[in-house]
Amino acid sequence: QVQLVESGGGVVQFGGSLRISCTASSFTFRATGMAWYRQAPGKERELIASLATTTGATNYAGSVEGRFTLSRDDVGNTVYLQMDGLKPEDTGLYTCNAVQYSRGQKIADYWGRGTQVTVSS
Repeated sequence: QVQLVESGGGVVQFGGSLRISCTASSFTFRATGMAWYRQAPGKERELIASLATTTGATNYAGSVEGRFTLSRDDVGNTVYLQMDGLKPEDTGLYTCNAVQYSRGQKIADYWGRGTQVTVSS
């Protein structure tokens, strides 16, 4: 079973930067897509950024477009989320998701437990 472990969360001031990472336990597993979600207290979990590993295409939520950058380290089996210009509304539990598709069929779906990011005013 593949496990995803997030790290790098913490407390930062308004306008600060933070880089969080998600590492898969298996070095042989290769996800079709990886994504970052976040959930603020009392709010629903939302998709923040995603990466299609086959093409390298990334997609970002409007609220983070231009401030967040998703990248992948295949050798290290790790995906990163570089967060710049952080705002208090970015506060939340950031969770990593990895999915694997084969000819349009989802054959794997893994979730990490999340890393907390808190942005102070």
